[in-house]
Amino acid sequence: MKLVQFDFAYDGPFGPEMTEAMDGLARSIPDEPGFIWKIWTENQAEREAGGIYLFADEESARDYIAKHTARLKEFGIGNVNAKVFDVNGPLTAITKGPV
Repeated sequence: MKLVQFDFAYDGPFGPEMTEAMDGLARSIPDEPGFIWKIWTENQAEREAGGIYLFADEESARDYIAKHTARLKEFGIGNVNAKVFDVNGPLTAITKGPV
């Protein structure tokens, strides 16, 4: 499994308005190859957003990074940080992580 962390400057919307604005995108993400889950992140005070994703394999994770980075650029978001991490399953299980 591969965990992907995205973060970027974001001027909104946040909260319920973000939920409404991103509904279609949220409903499309589970169809991505290798996708397992996503946690959406937002910080209105710092004007940031992003997400934490879990993918089945590195190829799926990297393919999604390329696709989502391009999509964010189309939305006018140019400085996207994306990182790929290995998941330590045994330690994550001890701390009740969703893997």
